[in-house]
Amino acid sequence: MARAEAGTDRLADYHNLLARHHLDRNALLKRTLSAANRQQPALFSLAQLLANPSLLAKQVLEDYPETEHPRLHRARVSVLHQSLALQIIGPLVIQLFRDGSSIELNPERILLCREDSSVEGHSRWHHAAGSQERLEPDEFIRVLSNQMQHWYPVFRQHFGVSPGSYWSSVGLALGAPYSLVWNQVDADELCRQASGWLTRFECEANRYIDWIPTHFSQQRCAIPQRRGCCLKYLLPEGGYCGTCGVHRKERMR
Repeated sequence: MARAEAGTDRLADYHNLLARHHLDRNALLKRTLSAANRQQPALFSLAQLLANPSLLAKQVLEDYPETEHPRLHRARVSVLHQSLALQIIGPLVIQLFRDGSSIELNPERILLCREDSSVEGHSRWHHAAGSQERLEPDEFIRVLSNQMQHWYPVFRQHFGVSPGSYWSSVGLALGAPYSLVWNQVDADELCRQASGWLTRFECEANRYIDWIPTHFSQQRCAIPQRRGCCLKYLLPEGGYCGTCGVHRKERMR
């Protein structure tokens, strides 16, 4: 019974933490769930990609000619996977924390769309959410854990995405509710809760994310630190992710 209630207890701890800092949980979490991206023509679904990885390999080459170089091809897929995690998985976890339940991630309803460089912050992934059965916390955790483990060999074996890149992107998505309040609540307590939440998932995500209390702009806060690089810095748009461990010291000044 204790294990069956573990997910619900984690949500309760989070809600209590926000309440102690006078944060309105419903308003905070609802505000961060932005409207779906303007839908571009769908190329194929995540389910089709998982069944036939060559679909993504060919599309990446078509969209980004420079990815004829294997390292750049791997980097592009790694960044696409990170976007999938943050833009699709993360919001479902936030919904779970807001409502106490969330829908199951259905790969058939996750669509890869064409690039739209005219829209800032545009994600190529579109979630065609419908009326789906809602899952309670522990069932949501179990199902999502299995999905993340099932998808891993596709990205690892077919595209060469490293374990650190894959699982740290997943870990960031799973910790999305905690990232929302990284500088608004007690940093030590937030790190303890976020780390504990990741251990509930029976996958490798918790091995590749460290939640650490630190000072940023003279304010004590908590940040998730990746142990694996998404390789975004190799792409023409360049840059380092905000949670990248490579330039952590520079960002903490």
